[in-house]
Amino acid sequence: MVHTFKCLGRLFALDVESGSVFEIDELTKDLIDLQGAPLDITKEPFSCYSKDEISEAQDEIRELVDQGILFTPESKHEKPHYNGIVKALCLNISHNCSLRCEYCFADGGSYNDKRRNMDKSVAFAAIDFLIERSGTRRNLEVDFFGGEPLLNIEVVKDTVAYARSKEKQFNKNFRFTITTNAYRLGDEDIEFFNREMYNVVISIDGRKEVHNRVRKTANGEDSFDIILNNARRFREKRGDKQYYIRGTFTALNKDFSVDALYLNDMGFDQISLEPVVLPDTHRLAIHESDIPELVEQYEILAKEYIERRKTDKWFNFFHFMIDIAGGPCESKRLVGCGAGNEYLAVAPNGNIYPCHQFDGKNDFVIGNVLKKEFDDTLPEKFACANLTTKPECLKCWAKYYCSGGCAANSVNFCGDINKPYTITCALMKKRVECAIAIKAIEGKI
Repeated sequence: MVHTFKCLGRLFALDVESGSVFEIDELTKDLIDLQGAPLDITKEPFSCYSKDEISEAQDEIRELVDQGILFTPESKHEKPHYNGIVKALCLNISHNCSLRCEYCFADGGSYNDKRRNMDKSVAFAAIDFLIERSGTRRNLEVDFFGGEPLLNIEVVKDTVAYARSKEKQFNKNFRFTITTNAYRLGDEDIEFFNREMYNVVISIDGRKEVHNRVRKTANGEDSFDIILNNARRFREKRGDKQYYIRGTFTALNKDFSVDALYLNDMGFDQISLEPVVLPDTHRLAIHESDIPELVEQYEILAKEYIERRKTDKWFNFFHFMIDIAGGPCESKRLVGCGAGNEYLAVAPNGNIYPCHQFDGKNDFVIGNVLKKEFDDTLPEKFACANLTTKPECLKCWAKYYCSGGCAANSVNFCGDINKPYTITCALMKKRVECAIAIKAIEGKI
């Protein structure tokens, strides 16, 4: 399969199976797009070319095919097998939040349950569970999520210390990540983050009016000014360590490229903006009809992105950071994030879920870290749900870049773990095209 496309005013061809990328002209694109169909040089679009031009282009295509980098045969993948190894945990350290974001999938941090924090006995049991289930794997990841982790920061600190105390004994190396709205972020927290957190994700949606419209405090007040000031103070002290400013765009700010560039103007150089995922009836929901406008926004952002990266406003946009030449190994391309299998989530009561987005859904309880219960049925189901079992994904040119998409979106909006959420699919494809074009223009492919 070969995908041809136009992005940023240039034409490209992506050989899906080999991952090869070529910048091409219109004639080559037209010939490739035939995908084996008969060629009639008397008809459009070929009638405007001479026989010699067509013959030369065909020879170039044939040479690439002979080299095995164009029209590469579809790979025969061995289906991934469930081995019971867990590599990462998300600890929903708090079922409470200082904000009440209108689009929050966790119902303001409560996960449709009573507001409470995770006790350190649960967090410690989760660390023990991860060590036990990780087998011989040395590098392990723990994400502190919520709700808002800062509302339970002492347990976060105790959990990090507990995990560190186990590293040498069990030959493990923990990498910690924390996601916060930064509303209560103090200097002591920043110091702790910079010492212990491999990555820090701070949620800001962009422009002040965009952010305040949907990210109110628990008292219904605007949150932007406090969060921005705290985030900028954090950025100043973070240095070259990893972090992201992560926002969500909705139907109310479909011009999200402006928000991404605004965040860059505020001094941030690691930025991610994600499309909201909500039921169609929600006022903030993105619909299929919005896709053309959002696709255009990615092009607008990509153009400015290239220009800014030549200046002191250089920045990374998460979805444009695709490793074209290398990328993840084959197994990772097939299974994606590993939710429900290699990656699990733990709630304050100790219940284990496929990921944080399933927290509170009784049908998706896998076990409990306090009770030392674990049922392999769901993890095996999630492990077996991969590109090899998703017919729609197998036909898609972007399959190796999204690996079948988000399992939670598939379940929540399609009712089937093997069916992709098509709005996200369309936006993912455009982001991949932009990433390829950017790499080509920057001379990196």
